[in-house]
Amino acid sequence: MLNPDVLIIGAGAAGLHCAAQAARRGKSVLVVDHAKQAGKKILISGGGRCNFTNLYTSPDNYLSSNPHFCKSALSRYTQWDFMALVDHYQIPYHEKTLGQLFCDDSAKDIVKMLLAECERYGAKIQLRTDVLNVSYEDQYHVTTSQGTYRADKLVIACGGLSMPKLGATPLGYRLAEQFGHTIVPVRAGLVPLTLHEQQKQHFADLAGVSLPITASAGEGYFREAMLFTHRGLSGPAILQISSYWPPGETVSLNLLPDQDALQWLEQTRTEQPKAQLGTLLQSHFPKRVVQALAQEHQWPVTQRVAEMAKKQLEQVAEDLNHWSLKPAGTEGYRTAEVTLGGVNVDQVSSKSMASKLQPGLYFIGEVLDVTGWLGGYNFQWAWASAYAAAQDL
Repeated sequence: MLNPDVLIIGAGAAGLHCAAQAARRGKSVLVVDHAKQAGKKILISGGGRCNFTNLYTSPDNYLSSNPHFCKSALSRYTQWDFMALVDHYQIPYHEKTLGQLFCDDSAKDIVKMLLAECERYGAKIQLRTDVLNVSYEDQYHVTTSQGTYRADKLVIACGGLSMPKLGATPLGYRLAEQFGHTIVPVRAGLVPLTLHEQQKQHFADLAGVSLPITASAGEGYFREAMLFTHRGLSGPAILQISSYWPPGETVSLNLLPDQDALQWLEQTRTEQPKAQLGTLLQSHFPKRVVQALAQEHQWPVTQRVAEMAKKQLEQVAEDLNHWSLKPAGTEGYRTAEVTLGGVNVDQVSSKSMASKLQPGLYFIGEVLDVTGWLGGYNFQWAWASAYAAAQDL
């Protein structure tokens, strides 16, 4: 197929779904990708079980410089639409927590389904194909390591910069800029946070320990688990808040999300006058967590709560309910699940994903400045934006 109607760059979630949907509408479609395997990011997602959508998907679950942009696509291809496709292929799945849907068996089921849909409607997929050059003269001329193709429509579906070991490159952004688009500055999202050296030492022995917390930064607020790591902090609460955290600022952590810490300490003062602070804290946290936090905040753990000054109690309570932590940074694209920022959505049609600047050019999925929360939202954006583009192709 040297001259398809539609050429899609990127055989990930958005590219494969768009290919099948466009072919279903009678278009000849070719998908090219430099990887050896289609859907590599799908295969490792959700611990190999692919969190393919979320029951509670809404535009409020997305970050973008234009928060209204995602509304049209998400309303026209919903989580229920994708679930219907999964049901059609009889793929067993379950809800884990907070509306997150995972395959019972393997993420391979989702990739097989997308490939089967492409085959069913005649969309061709060509792997191990590097895109070397793209030009436009009435048609798109795409020069690759496997030959040159001409197409009336070009879809950029090659994702962001997250997980470079899976083959992520800046190709999508380069092509967008080539055709006059601006890029909203990109950074790693849904990514573990790192700590400064001294704090890292305080918490080094806690790697693998998890606590239920609330985390807040910027406009983000999440109640989930936090996990201590060798480099800093991870776990769902931290991954979520990382997307809202302005580098250089603080993150507020509440280690007792269901309790007013000051009220609890003052009550203990009255009811258990002989209780030491350290013993009391160990009724809520593992001993080594108490030791590490005490070292970090210089708590008088051997002192009886009844003998502590009110100011001391207030400080401990503040540290528990509003621990203001300034991360050193993030682990970067190496472990990030998504890329924040991307192609400026003000230059793209929210209805069709078509460029407003260049005829026949489309952007779908992660390459756009639309980033979902952790929990299946980014896959739902891939499906919805792919469907929107396919209807217009």
